[in-house]
Amino acid sequence: MPAFTFEKITPPVRRAPTAAAPEKPRGVISQMIDRIAERRARRALRDERTQLRDEKPAE
Repeated sequence: MPAFTFEKITPPVRRAPTAAAPEKPRGVISQMIDRIAERRARRALRDERTQLRDEKPAE
């Protein structure tokens, strides 16, 4: 017979579902990167349009 025994401890019962953590506000660096990427995309689109316009044959 063992000299000692371990007591079983049950985990606490969850009574209510935990509320979702509030969404963290975006950091300043993330916002700056988004702005730069958006401007770059707009510039690329604008440049692409001007190239298409320049390539059209004059009628």
